[in-house]
Amino acid sequence: MNSFEENKLYENIQQGDTKAFEKLFKMYYGYLCNFATKIIEDDVAAEEIVQDFFVKFWERKADISIETSLKNYLFRSVKNLCLNYIKHNNIKLQHAQTVIAESEENNFNDHFVEVDLAADIAKSIEELPEKRREIFRLSREEGLKYREIAEKLNISVKTVEAQMGLAIKFLRDKLKKYNTYLFFFFVSRTKKA
Repeated sequence: MNSFEENKLYENIQQGDTKAFEKLFKMYYGYLCNFATKIIEDDVAAEEIVQDFFVKFWERKADISIETSLKNYLFRSVKNLCLNYIKHNNIKLQHAQTVIAESEENNFNDHFVEVDLAADIAKSIEELPEKRREIFRLSREEGLKYREIAEKLNISVKTVEAQMGLAIKFLRDKLKKYNTYLFFFFVSRTKKA
């Protein structure tokens, strides 16, 4: 897409043209997810970052001023969001490490929290719709990549991406009372996968 076409597409988006926005989304979503994954090394988080970016981009479309090209703006914005994500998670990790260091005496209680967490995670996974649950398990428990899941279930990679995003959001909402413990659970599961 040349710069004139880019500018025209962005002008249409600023005027509320949803088809222009869909075109932009379809054109760059996959590239931005791959780009974000290379930075943060987490497929699911990368997809959430890109999805959140597009939501905010649409919401603030009239206020955004692009000084370079639209493509550069998209990639620079996602890069900055990824860096913020890393910084935020490093802070959370440092906080979690501090909490763990201060509470080594409470290992007995921690064990029961972990048992409760494991039970609640299993229960919450069972509450997912059947196909979403199957996709989630293939990713998290069997360690399959999205492309492998798509081939195994004869669905598109985009469907796998969307279903995983919905599953993670559902589980985060259901299990938010565990905060630090949940963070470590998802980090450890992601490393195994």
